[in-house]
Amino acid sequence: MDLSSYCRPVSNSTPTKKRSLLNANYGDDEINEEEPAQESKATTELKRKCIDYHSPAIIDLSSRLYRKSNRRSHAAVPGGSGAAAPYLQCHSNYLRWMGLPLGDMVGNAPCSVAFLTYCAHVTRAKNSNPVMCLSWTPGGRRLLTGNQEGEFTLWDGINFSFELIMSAHDQSFRCMAWSHNQNYLLTSDSGGNIKYWSPSIAPVQSIDSHDGQPIHALSFSPADTKFVSCGDDATVRVWDWASHREEKLLEGHGWDVKCVQWHPRSSVICSGSKDNLVKLWDPRSGSCLSTLYGHKNTVTKVAWNDNGNWLLTASRDQLIKLYDIRAMKELCSLKGHHKEVTSIAWHPVYETVFASGGMDGTLIYWNIGPKGSEEPAAKIPYAHDMAIWDMKWHPAGHLLATGSNDRQTKFWARNRPGSKQGLDDDGLDVDGGAGTYDTEIIHAEMELGNHVGIVIGRRGATIIAMQRQTKTKMHVDQVRRVLQIEGTARQIETVKKRVGALLERVSSDNDDRGASMGGFGGF
Repeated sequence: MDLSSYCRPVSNSTPTKKRSLLNANYGDDEINEEEPAQESKATTELKRKCIDYHSPAIIDLSSRLYRKSNRRSHAAVPGGSGAAAPYLQCHSNYLRWMGLPLGDMVGNAPCSVAFLTYCAHVTRAKNSNPVMCLSWTPGGRRLLTGNQEGEFTLWDGINFSFELIMSAHDQSFRCMAWSHNQNYLLTSDSGGNIKYWSPSIAPVQSIDSHDGQPIHALSFSPADTKFVSCGDDATVRVWDWASHREEKLLEGHGWDVKCVQWHPRSSVICSGSKDNLVKLWDPRSGSCLSTLYGHKNTVTKVAWNDNGNWLLTASRDQLIKLYDIRAMKELCSLKGHHKEVTSIAWHPVYETVFASGGMDGTLIYWNIGPKGSEEPAAKIPYAHDMAIWDMKWHPAGHLLATGSNDRQTKFWARNRPGSKQGLDDDGLDVDGGAGTYDTEIIHAEMELGNHVGIVIGRRGATIIAMQRQTKTKMHVDQVRRVLQIEGTARQIETVKKRVGALLERVSSDNDDRGASMGGFGGF
């Protein structure tokens, strides 16, 4: 079930005065006079934005029996043309009455409901560390993240509030994976340790393997009776879940194995390695079925599509490749990242949609297949300041969570009605492609005011990340409170656009805090 078409951020604005359902059956003289005070109290208690999809889901389920289903139809423009009909968004006042996108899908509906380019919330725990992996709990009510210190952090998936932090591993997290029956969680760290966890995040079992080398990926078999792991010892290992015993040792890669995933329905395992190869294995015999030679650098991620026919691979050569394993044929090679690709994730509902994250913090949405394109469908150039190590879709498909080396976890939601953020190519090509910008190096300055420390960042992390991504030279004059920039006109425009957005966001946060403290003023 996809709930993304009507799931939207709930703002902190004051709600309009409404009569309660109980008082609606009586006359005006029966209206509760304490209602404004109660509404004011409820407004002050709503301190953060949230994504609430439960009420619209009940509305849609109640009306589904009386609405004709278009789940398998392909609408065309009235008039006989083969092009798809444009997808229209309703007015924001009626957004909560929108139906499910799969029930009312017309034309290129995924363009507005699957490409989540609106940053709904940014989370960062105290004494935070880089977020190495993350996963939604069964049902999608909470988000679980693992950091570089081996700690679990639990976040609420609706109002994004902090819930829990606990120590899980002695070394840095590397990955986590839920079983298909959602009864157990597997985690691994950089010291070769694998742990079993119950749904209540209670430890069940611990295994040391891979000769103490980092274990980069874990994946369950379709029946949850086996699971597979890979590590820097250049091996792929198949384990029996119940006996906690290693059953098969798959050897064939010439270097560190960085990723592995079990086929969603068949007895086939796919692995990617630092030797630039993608291998398909038979876990029963332990033999290599096939080898794919498409990449020219380390294969960082592999991901099976739920249809069982498509295999997605990502690499440090900045390419994402799609294979059809029925014919062992490369369908397309996707170019959109300017740095190595560090994470990929298929959409849980739309078969042809997936998201990818890069080392430079870029987040890109793709739509492939017969009605798709090899060009990025939506792109967020500065989603994070550093590498996006992991990303996971909410089971309902209305949220995407990303974890990054910049110590932040971000929640991405659909655009607000009428907004085209990320859907148009508003990001500038910092590599200096053909266009109206020349390659002459110039100097420019930008006023920072009282936000000098914000631009520099913690230990210079922010300005270092901007220099690496925009390929410019920057220096902050703390006496004059200006940012000095050296680069081409295109690069300087990119820097000014990004710094301006950062300062605007900081100013708006300060205004919100000032407004919340206004009730205590009066001096």
